Amino acid sequence: MIWDVEHECMSRSRLEELQLERLKWTVNRVYSKVPHYREKFEKLGIVPEGIKSVNDLKYLPFTTKEDLRNNYPFGLFAVPQKEVVRVHASSGTTGRPVVVGYTANDLNTWTDLTARMVSLAGVTSEDVAQIAFNYGLFTGGFGLHYGLERAGALVVPVSGGNTERQLMLMKDFGTTVLISTPSYSLYIAEVAEKMGIDISSLKLKIGLFGGEPWTEEMRKEIESRLNIIATDNYGLSEVMGPGVAGECNCKCGHHIAEDHFIVETIDPETGEVLEPGEEGELVFTSLTKEAFPVIRFRTKDISRITQDVCQCGRSTARMRKIVGRTDDMLIIRGVNVFPSQIESVLMTIDGIGPHYLINVHRRNFLDELEVVVELTREDLLEPYSKLEDFSSYIRQKLHSVLSINVRLKIVQPGTLERGAGKAKRVFDYRNQPTA
Repeated sequence: MIWDVEHECMSRSRLEELQLERLKWTVNRVYSKVPHYREKFEKLGIVPEGIKSVNDLKYLPFTTKEDLRNNYPFGLFAVPQKEVVRVHASSGTTGRPVVVGYTANDLNTWTDLTARMVSLAGVTSEDVAQIAFNYGLFTGGFGLHYGLERAGALVVPVSGGNTERQLMLMKDFGTTVLISTPSYSLYIAEVAEKMGIDISSLKLKIGLFGGEPWTEEMRKEIESRLNIIATDNYGLSEVMGPGVAGECNCKCGHHIAEDHFIVETIDPETGEVLEPGEEGELVFTSLTKEAFPVIRFRTKDISRITQDVCQCGRSTARMRKIVGRTDDMLIIRGVNVFPSQIESVLMTIDGIGPHYLINVHRRNFLDELEVVVELTREDLLEPYSKLEDFSSYIRQKLHSVLSINVRLKIVQPGTLERGAGKAKRVFDYRNQPTA
């Protein structure tokens, strides 16, 4: 097991000394080597010598995804291209992809941090870890692959999809750790049931899940269906990839690698820095990256930070599970709605599966929220009167949390699409032209 006691258990005062030292190095680096940052700093009258404490970070400009896209592909690199040994990129579904680069030293640091993260969850050299993340430009597959190897685990790089084969290898190889999106893990459980595989006959014990938001209710469903401890990990390509933060088996927040990243929470509307414990948008600054350092990257993820020492003994700050994203929040007739609120309700209702869709339409100048849910059993479809009662019950449960009426559509088991990648659940049709 990888446990960096020096950095994961250091005092807050010593940690801030280390962060300041590394922050100064990073600020000097981007000022001298990245024209985009130098121009931003100069507009604000900022010089690297002005950074005297970690609290001075709040005077530095934010970095947004638009900044990254506008400097596509290599405009924010702080080293010559010959020193970059690997690139990864986002999918680019909403514009130009965000391209990130790594020096050889960056890759070594990344491997150390993902090894630290998987060890938090309990992975050791005794484990067989099956990676069902897609490999490629997405950071999840490769990032966790090398970290798991450094932690001493036997790695099975299956990649995503081909679920029956995934299950065959789990059985034949004695897989103890599953790495995937949370939604795909539930699909694996569903396929196992259809194939007549007794999950308890597998050696699975730990799940390392990421790549999409998920609720505590979904965690309980995964743990029940797969008979494992399900842990969450957090990372962004723009900041590094997986390894930025992860849960220990206490499951009381994601430990942040604060010796390599400074995290802030801000008011997403004003940009004001909030106190620890207050809910806001997460903002990350890298401290040790060579090829692609980032200053105050706005993640759009909503969470809160605590600096209390964890039950496991680590003193690093912890972030609460992501409750939503500022760009995922739906405003329906003046009411703010997060998809996670809807999931938290659905996952508590017996007879409703973990697969759902959220559709938003505008009809007669009014916004309408439609939730599509999938039954777990065919017999729930009849008699019709009971189905109507069940539908009314679900709508009432959703209304009690969202404070708005929801149009509900119930579909048969197996109707909604499954996949190994990130689940797309929200479809907003309000700005699409009508026929």
